[in-house]
Amino acid sequence: ANHLNFIWYSKRQKQLEKLPRLATRAFSTTTKQMKNKVPDRQNLFQGIHIKGGATDVLLYRLTMTITLRTGYSLFWILRACQPKGK
Repeated sequence: ANHLNFIWYSKRQKQLEKLPRLATRAFSTTTKQMKNKVPDRQNLFQGIHIKGGATDVLLYRLTMTITLRTGYSLFWILRACQPKGK
């Protein structure tokens, strides 16, 4: 049993020795291989904020109303839960 444990440890040690090489290889890609996708993603989501149409205004006002009313309600619920001071 001790011999098998040593073999397992030896194999594990060899795997751990290969790890730095694998990590370096994974990050050593050239910039030509990598395409910057950020501008594409920006163009995709930019239209949402720039439009500013009636639907966007309505959704913004609805969201703010729900948020503020929820906060106001939570404030009064928490205040009601506090013990009365003498």
